[in-house]
Amino acid sequence: MVKKFPGDLLKAHRRVYLDTSIFIYFVERHPRFFDACDSIFRDMEEGRIEAATSTLTLLELLVQPYRLKKEEVVLKFYSLFTTYPHLSWIPLNLEISDLAAKLRAVHNLKTPDAIQIASAVSGGATVFVCNDSAFRRVREIECVILSDGV
Repeated sequence: MVKKFPGDLLKAHRRVYLDTSIFIYFVERHPRFFDACDSIFRDMEEGRIEAATSTLTLLELLVQPYRLKKEEVVLKFYSLFTTYPHLSWIPLNLEISDLAAKLRAVHNLKTPDAIQIASAVSGGATVFVCNDSAFRRVREIECVILSDGV
Protein backbone atom coordinates (compact mmCIF):
# COMPACT_ATOMS: atom_id res chain seq x y z
CA MET A 1 0.00 0.00 0.00
CA VAL A 2 1.56 3.31 -1.09
CA LYS A 3 0.57 6.66 0.40
CA LYS A 4 1.57 10.22 -0.32
CA PHE A 5 3.89 12.07 2.03
CA PRO A 6 1.99 14.67 4.03
CA GLY A 7 3.70 16.21 7.03
CA ASP A 8 2.10 14.22 9.84
CA LEU A 9 1.76 10.83 8.16
CA LEU A 10 4.80 9.36 9.87
CA LYS A 11 3.72 10.46 13.33
CA ALA A 12 0.84 7.97 13.14
CA HIS A 13 3.40 5.13 13.07
CA ARG A 14 5.24 3.73 16.06
CA ARG A 15 8.31 2.71 14.06
CA VAL A 16 9.41 4.20 10.73
CA TYR A 17 11.89 2.53 8.40
CA LEU A 18 14.14 4.73 6.25
CA ASP A 19 15.58 3.63 2.93
CA THR A 20 19.05 4.82 1.88
CA SER A 21 17.76 7.63 -0.35
CA ILE A 22 16.33 9.47 2.67
CA PHE A 23 19.81 9.73 4.21
CA ILE A 24 21.35 10.85 0.93
CA TYR A 25 18.74 13.56 0.34
CA PHE A 26 19.23 14.78 3.91
CA VAL A 27 23.04 14.96 3.76
CA GLU A 28 23.19 16.39 0.25
CA ARG A 29 20.37 18.87 0.94
CA HIS A 30 18.53 17.71 -2.19
CA PRO A 31 16.62 20.70 -3.63
CA ARG A 32 13.31 18.85 -3.96
CA PHE A 33 13.41 16.36 -1.10
CA PHE A 34 15.50 17.97 1.64
CA ASP A 35 12.60 19.65 3.46
CA ALA A 36 10.69 16.37 3.79
CA CYS A 37 13.82 14.51 4.91
CA ASP A 38 14.81 17.27 7.30
CA SER A 39 11.36 17.03 8.86
CA ILE A 40 11.84 13.28 9.38
CA PHE A 41 15.25 13.75 10.99
CA ARG A 42 13.94 16.57 13.18
CA ASP A 43 11.08 14.34 14.35
CA MET A 44 13.62 11.63 15.18
CA GLU A 45 15.93 14.04 16.96
CA GLU A 46 13.08 15.37 19.09
CA GLY A 47 11.74 11.88 19.84
CA ARG A 48 8.43 12.20 18.00
CA ILE A 49 9.22 9.11 15.91
CA GLU A 50 11.46 6.06 16.27
CA ALA A 51 13.27 5.11 13.08
CA ALA A 52 15.24 2.15 11.85
CA THR A 53 17.32 1.22 8.84
CA SER A 54 19.49 -1.68 7.75
CA THR A 55 23.24 -1.87 8.08
CA LEU A 56 22.98 -2.21 4.29
CA THR A 57 22.10 1.51 4.28
CA LEU A 58 25.49 2.38 5.75
CA LEU A 59 27.19 0.24 3.09
CA GLU A 60 25.28 2.08 0.36
CA LEU A 61 26.05 5.49 1.90
CA LEU A 62 29.79 4.82 2.09
CA VAL A 63 30.43 3.59 -1.46
CA GLN A 64 30.70 7.02 -3.10
CA PRO A 65 32.91 8.62 -0.42
CA TYR A 66 35.24 5.60 -0.56
CA ARG A 67 35.25 5.71 -4.37
CA LEU A 68 36.18 9.40 -4.26
CA LYS A 69 38.72 8.75 -1.47
CA LYS A 70 36.94 11.19 0.82
CA GLU A 71 37.70 9.71 4.23
CA GLU A 72 36.37 12.83 5.96
CA VAL A 73 32.93 12.16 4.43
CA VAL A 74 33.11 8.53 5.57
CA LEU A 75 33.86 9.70 9.11
CA LYS A 76 31.07 12.28 8.91
CA PHE A 77 28.54 9.59 7.94
CA TYR A 78 29.73 7.32 10.74
CA SER A 79 29.67 10.03 13.38
CA LEU A 80 26.33 11.46 12.29
CA PHE A 81 24.25 8.39 11.61
CA THR A 82 25.60 5.80 14.03
CA THR A 83 24.86 8.14 16.93
CA TYR A 84 21.67 9.78 15.68
CA PRO A 85 18.95 9.82 18.36
CA HIS A 86 15.98 7.49 17.95
CA LEU A 87 17.61 5.67 15.00
CA SER A 88 18.39 1.98 15.26
CA TRP A 89 20.39 -0.18 12.87
CA ILE A 90 19.12 -3.61 11.86
CA PRO A 91 21.86 -6.12 11.00
CA LEU A 92 21.42 -8.63 8.21
CA ASN A 93 20.72 -12.10 9.66
CA LEU A 94 19.32 -15.44 8.52
CA GLU A 95 15.68 -14.49 9.19
CA ILE A 96 16.00 -11.29 7.16
CA SER A 97 17.87 -13.10 4.37
CA ASP A 98 15.11 -15.71 4.12
CA LEU A 99 12.34 -13.11 4.08
CA ALA A 100 14.28 -11.02 1.53
CA ALA A 101 14.51 -14.05 -0.77
CA LYS A 102 10.74 -14.56 -0.51
CA LEU A 103 10.02 -10.88 -1.14
CA ARG A 104 12.43 -10.81 -4.07
CA ALA A 105 10.73 -13.85 -5.59
CA VAL A 106 7.18 -12.57 -5.05
CA HIS A 107 7.69 -8.90 -6.00
CA ASN A 108 10.59 -9.19 -8.44
CA LEU A 109 12.70 -6.79 -6.36
CA LYS A 110 16.44 -6.24 -6.64
CA THR A 111 18.38 -7.92 -3.84
CA PRO A 112 19.22 -4.69 -1.94
CA ASP A 113 15.56 -3.57 -2.12
CA ALA A 114 14.37 -6.96 -0.86
CA ILE A 115 16.85 -6.76 2.03
CA GLN A 116 15.60 -3.28 2.94
CA ILE A 117 11.94 -4.35 2.96
CA ALA A 118 12.71 -7.55 4.87
CA SER A 119 14.68 -5.54 7.44
CA ALA A 120 11.76 -3.14 7.85
CA VAL A 121 9.23 -5.94 8.35
CA SER A 122 11.52 -7.96 10.65
CA GLY A 123 12.41 -4.84 12.61
CA GLY A 124 8.78 -4.09 13.43
CA ALA A 125 8.40 -0.97 11.29
CA THR A 126 4.88 -0.04 10.25
CA VAL A 127 5.88 2.23 7.36
CA PHE A 128 8.73 2.21 4.84
CA VAL A 129 9.90 5.62 3.58
CA CYS A 130 11.72 5.66 0.25
CA ASN A 131 11.74 7.24 -3.17
CA ASP A 132 11.69 4.25 -5.49
CA SER A 133 8.65 3.21 -7.48
CA ALA A 134 9.75 -0.45 -7.31
CA PHE A 135 8.27 -0.50 -3.81
CA ARG A 136 4.77 0.05 -5.22
CA ARG A 137 4.62 -3.73 -5.68
CA VAL A 138 5.16 -4.43 -1.98
CA ARG A 139 2.13 -5.32 0.14
CA GLU A 140 3.80 -6.49 3.36
CA ILE A 141 4.29 -2.97 4.75
CA GLU A 142 2.92 0.49 3.97
CA CYS A 143 5.32 2.32 1.65
CA VAL A 144 5.59 6.09 1.42
CA ILE A 145 7.30 7.30 -1.74
CA LEU A 146 8.56 10.87 -1.37
CA SER A 147 8.10 11.92 -4.97
CA ASP A 148 4.39 11.05 -4.75
CA GLY A 149 3.78 13.79 -2.23
CA VAL A 150 6.61 16.32 -2.51
